[in-house]
Amino acid sequence: MNAEQHDVGVSQVAAAIAEPARTRMLCSLMDGHARTSTELASIADVSASTASAHLAKLKELALVRLHVQGRHRYYSLADKRVAQALEALMVIGQNAAPTFTPRTPDRLQFARTCYDHMAGTLAVRLHDRMIEAGWLVDVEGRDYRLSESGEALVEGLGVDVQALSAQRRRFACPCLDWSMRRPHLGGALGAALLQVAIKRKWVIQDLDSRALGLTASGRREMAGRLGIDVEMDAGPAGAIASRLAPTLALGYSKIRRSP
Repeated sequence: MNAEQHDVGVSQVAAAIAEPARTRMLCSLMDGHARTSTELASIADVSASTASAHLAKLKELALVRLHVQGRHRYYSLADKRVAQALEALMVIGQNAAPTFTPRTPDRLQFARTCYDHMAGTLAVRLHDRMIEAGWLVDVEGRDYRLSESGEALVEGLGVDVQALSAQRRRFACPCLDWSMRRPHLGGALGAALLQVAIKRKWVIQDLDSRALGLTASGRREMAGRLGIDVEMDAGPAGAIASRLAPTLALGYSKIRRSP
């Protein structure tokens, strides 16, 4: 691709994302799950026909993928790079201020998914704690590796560190959090730790948004195992998550569609 073609490609993608309905669709897919055009039309507050036109344009520009299962058609982000680009645009899109005051809704600000890893206040605290405790070691300012004690901690949570290291993606890296404007943990390790939190029911995923609710057991486990103080208000989702955990887990397993 020559320079002129590259410029045209960037402008086309930027124009596609700039349309508010398409932005809402793309952001709703940042949790890594697929949704139907009907669901995306409702999220974007547009008609079914308008949603179909938007999705056709996003698919043409390789921003979303179409998955056909029998009579059902689902859409997901094309890959994690699209999610990373959206997260970066969210950071840029917020006006800089001398003293930063987060304006993200409480439920999303506290904890949410960022494609396949955790973001928000809780994720930033986890990142900072792992650095402070020496479990994560900075590698030339752009990546992380686990220290010996960090590897023992992570493997104690059931994570296969060797398998993660063999993946064709960055093992662990800082990912700028758009609500906190500080890094949370991305890469294969960040994704694995989110799965640990979900499997152990430390957090519960909302069925209709990217928000994560912190459970009572999650607060205890994170304090005891990781030394993270999460006594702050976890928002409405966190307040009821422990009571609804069994119901949410059952319902989520029925409606989830993997890309």
